[in-house]
Amino acid sequence: MLKVVIDTNVLVSALLKGNSPPAFILALLRKRMMTLCLSKAIFEEYRAVLDREKFRHIKEAATPLLLSIKKGGLLVEPKLRIDVITADPADNKFLECAQAAQADFLITGNTKHFPFKHFEDTRIVSPKEFIEYALALIIKTH
Repeated sequence: MLKVVIDTNVLVSALLKGNSPPAFILALLRKRMMTLCLSKAIFEEYRAVLDREKFRHIKEAATPLLLSIKKGGLLVEPKLRIDVITADPADNKFLECAQAAQADFLITGNTKHFPFKHFEDTRIVSPKEFIEYALALIIKTH
């Protein structure tokens, strides 16, 4: 099963735009077609961002999503501190998680903060790029 790390902006976009690549990714997660990998720091960021006043209109959807993530996600504890992203150093936690989980993909809507396409064995892709890959994989296996 594919292991993915998902940047917070992808989760927010999935809840804000129902018919979007991030929403499709969220649907794949809900159907347990891949494993979401996260660390405590990532989960806390998810919670803090989705709890912002400007997102109160999606709170009804955010609360069960966070519960589902906490229950069904693969919680990892990164052992190494990574400091390669300088544009937004807080994004390094996603690379730390990807490394600890040996994730296949890190999915982000903010690819300018991740100017490289790979980090060790993890591919860094946009939601649209991930869906193209996922669809090609589904077609190939059927």
